[in-house]
Amino acid sequence: MAPPAQAPGRVLVTGGAGFIGTTLARSLAGSAERWVVLDNLHPQVHPGSRPPADLPEHVDLRVGDVTSADDLDAVVADLRPDTVVHLAAETGTAQSLSESTRHGMVNVVGTTQLLDALTRAGHVPAHVVLTSSRAVYGEGVWARPDGTTFQPGLRTHAQLEAGRWDHGEGAVHVPNSVAGTHPSPINVYGATKLAQEQVLSAWTGSHDTRLSVLRLQNVYGPRQSLSNPYTGIVSLFSRLAREGRSIPLYEDGEITRDFVYVDDVVSALAAAIAQPPAGHLRTVDVGSGVRTTIGDLAREVARYHSAPEPHVTGQYRDGDVRHASCTVEATRGEFDWQPAWSLRDGVAALQEWIATQLD
Repeated sequence: MAPPAQAPGRVLVTGGAGFIGTTLARSLAGSAERWVVLDNLHPQVHPGSRPPADLPEHVDLRVGDVTSADDLDAVVADLRPDTVVHLAAETGTAQSLSESTRHGMVNVVGTTQLLDALTRAGHVPAHVVLTSSRAVYGEGVWARPDGTTFQPGLRTHAQLEAGRWDHGEGAVHVPNSVAGTHPSPINVYGATKLAQEQVLSAWTGSHDTRLSVLRLQNVYGPRQSLSNPYTGIVSLFSRLAREGRSIPLYEDGEITRDFVYVDDVVSALAAAIAQPPAGHLRTVDVGSGVRTTIGDLAREVARYHSAPEPHVTGQYRDGDVRHASCTVEATRGEFDWQPAWSLRDGVAALQEWIATQLD
């Protein structure tokens, strides 16, 4: 059983000016003793390196980089956080293949720099919370028609070039879960997120403190960057449909993902912060628990804007997985949390927010 809910205390949020971090701050920062955000305001996410307009005024924003020992030393020594929420990360499957060093520096070295800063300050936080990714699972577990299961490796470039999208005749993907799917990332991004989990687990375990790892599915919603080409397909599809264009669908349009609305992710983070694990490590899946094809997503976005029917292109991305979804029953049982947003309601809310930004 988890300890009883507690006030956040002094909280450090790395990467906390992004769309998840800003939404989390609007939900929770007012109840914290102090809420300090360290964010480098990267122009890929923040045009002109400007801070988000709706980051609450009482949030203490420090412009700095998790790869900089000096930046981390300054904030850690000043705050001595009770809770560290580690959101800072480079994302994007395709980008991680072409900018592997950047992903490794931010995601892996940025994590070790954070831990070294805590060590130099002689401080161990009571709780570290990491937003990890469904990318750690890779292709996950698949089931053959005879009921046997297997974990395939990555789909090769030659396989994708030939249009062989799935892993064997009649094989189907089994929804991922912490208990049932061994992590086996197939792209650089996923490998760096798994490294974050392992590095943090080793450090927190050695220091007798607690770690919560939330493996997020495909997060979307208001405050997501509209200028970042790697920000996710929901915002991309939304921009195209708003312009009256037909949405292009990669592979055969039957790629599946679990699209989880940002408010549901924030409520899971808030629950994890309020109820630290009883032991050293807790790892949970955070998604909607619903598998959706990219074709169905595109049609929902197109329907909202009365845009043309989406079209299949047969294009593909190296290092991408065919299917990704999860079960959330174990997460519901771990703490008081329940995904509340349907895809239709979430898509509509995102379109309404985009209109306020672009109209």
